[in-house]
Amino acid sequence: MTEKELRKDLAACYRLVAHYGWDDLVFTHISVRLPGDEPQFLINPYGMLFEEITASSLVKVDMQGNKLEDSEFPVNPAGFNIHSAVHEVRHDAQCVLHLHTNAGVAVSAQAEGLLPLSQQSLFALSSLSYHDYEGVALNVDEKARLQADLGNTNFMILRNHGLLTCGPTIADTFLRMFVLQRACEIQLMAQASPNLVSVPQPILAGIQAQAEQVTKGLGGQLAWPGLLRLLDRKNPGYEA
Repeated sequence: MTEKELRKDLAACYRLVAHYGWDDLVFTHISVRLPGDEPQFLINPYGMLFEEITASSLVKVDMQGNKLEDSEFPVNPAGFNIHSAVHEVRHDAQCVLHLHTNAGVAVSAQAEGLLPLSQQSLFALSSLSYHDYEGVALNVDEKARLQADLGNTNFMILRNHGLLTCGPTIADTFLRMFVLQRACEIQLMAQASPNLVSVPQPILAGIQAQAEQVTKGLGGQLAWPGLLRLLDRKNPGYEA
């Protein structure tokens, strides 16, 4: 995809996060790596609400955090540390999405983390990692530990902090976050009951192959165009 196309999809992704109520004022972030020989990525202008973000307002930065185009907005330094850490080592992950949803933070604070209580949870559990809390992500040294914890997984729970997904496209990354967020919501609702039934271990053991078969291409081929149509009805103008 061209930079223009990526800008439109990334702006749409920000607005979809706002539509589903997953935003945290201006304090989380989504990035996409741009094509080209020089490693660069787009991230949100720090100070704009997610529902306001447009394709042209996104900030282009290099891997040192330098803005490559004029923008009146700064870049969140904690957001830059997290996203640059992933983009430095995961060249298969064009997009990185990090949120502080109530359900995500609540599950991140549970000792056992995400539990195999729903079909939704299984897709995340097929490729899930954890990263321990080290305070607000301003310490550059934390990047190496986050990279090691993420490894080759596509879903991450940041302890006491929130959720992170990554993927080869913006659409796939959003779909992964949708599934992870829904799994966290279901877990918290289920935990209101004293008698829980977990997914049997043999099914859990075989979920990775099933997850790849069921969700492969779903984000881009089916769900994403429908989500863009939703935005056209509910919050148009992200392409500007």
